[in-house]
Amino acid sequence: MPNPALLCLSRPVHSLLALAVLAPLGAASPGPAPAQDQAPPVAKDRKALVEALLAVEPYRKETRAELDALLAPYASAPAPTGSKRKKVLKDVAKLWSKGAELPTKGGEHWYFEEGKRGRFFVSGRTKKPKGLFIGLHGGGVGSADASGSYGAYQSAASSRGWVALFPQALEATERGWTDSGTEEWIMRLIDEARRTYDVPPDRVYIGGHSMGGYGSWVLGAHHADLFAAAVPSAGAPTPILERGTNRIIDMQEGVIPSLRNLPMCVFQSTDDPRVGPGPNQYANVLVEKAKEKYGGYDDFTYWEVADRGHGYPKGGTDALLERIESFEREPHPDRVVWQPVLDWRTGFYWLDWPEPEMNAIVDARLDRGANRIDVVVEGDAKGLAVLVGPEVCDMERELVVTLGGEEVFRGIPPTSWTTLVRTALANDPGRLYEGRIELAPR
Repeated sequence: MPNPALLCLSRPVHSLLALAVLAPLGAASPGPAPAQDQAPPVAKDRKALVEALLAVEPYRKETRAELDALLAPYASAPAPTGSKRKKVLKDVAKLWSKGAELPTKGGEHWYFEEGKRGRFFVSGRTKKPKGLFIGLHGGGVGSADASGSYGAYQSAASSRGWVALFPQALEATERGWTDSGTEEWIMRLIDEARRTYDVPPDRVYIGGHSMGGYGSWVLGAHHADLFAAAVPSAGAPTPILERGTNRIIDMQEGVIPSLRNLPMCVFQSTDDPRVGPGPNQYANVLVEKAKEKYGGYDDFTYWEVADRGHGYPKGGTDALLERIESFEREPHPDRVVWQPVLDWRTGFYWLDWPEPEMNAIVDARLDRGANRIDVVVEGDAKGLAVLVGPEVCDMERELVVTLGGEEVFRGIPPTSWTTLVRTALANDPGRLYEGRIELAPR
């Protein structure tokens, strides 16, 4: 199977991309003046552009700037309508479908061609499954083995008509799921699973035990707009301890606020001798406080028992997946809370932030009846934007957008060819938008 390198740029790059990398947006250059805005490309020129866009290595800090540079010449063009819109989206989808794929054979596989790296298991229905489950193994320093999660979850996932992937952390560390490029790799696996198995994008689930519980908490939060639900067990986000007492006083940033719209069931046994209940209990308290502040968290469940040690609940993993199997992703919630902690995640639901301020908290509310978006930011909002389209607002009525109580836009929502194409690259209808309104200039 084709396995593009994740952690380095090793494949040939289209000439358009090479030009974009040499002359990124906003860079001063003694060369010729930049090209003026022009009409969108047609036919083979559009195909070449989309190929260049899809060739940009994803999930890196530089990715967004490279995409924006390629699209810059067409910045003033409005989004196409009618048959022209369908043609553009069809072209993007066709080229997206030609990307890298995963094996259809169940069992053990290796993702990266160099050496034996990127071990993962495949199980379940690999042809038009009802959903995708990402199962994260436990472990820690010097311990990473995907066969454990594969053995624990494969039957429960398969019985639901799901395809399941069980990746092995690229490095065996205490926080293996967020270290050493593993998180980025999992995002690639999800992309390629959707392409290979025709996974419904609204039915992607994540779960895991012990360190896998940590991983499903944290990756679930970082990418809540991609998942239908998460089910961590016997693992929690990293607690922040008070010096001298080791009392838990907080949790790692970027988790609790961003989980507002993600259904979750968190399992913990109070007699767990390896991962005590303190961190999950404290995380549950923080969720309750966030619920008071932001609303939401309606489908968050903390499931605590006293007699399962470091094991699964009675009924095993089937009982865990039963708690989340009915959920589908809500791609356009009325209220979005986001605390960015990854410089390569520049979008979250209908928020767009090319250079997000780490650890800022964005609270964005959508009033569809009034056709209004109100955004409050704890931190610097420079460059933050909202994405618009028929699923977010009425594109034919006046839209009002505020930032911190101050009106920053009033008018018919603008559309953009570049926004449509850039968001179409995921080939996910739930992440497709037609316009972008910047709230505070970069």
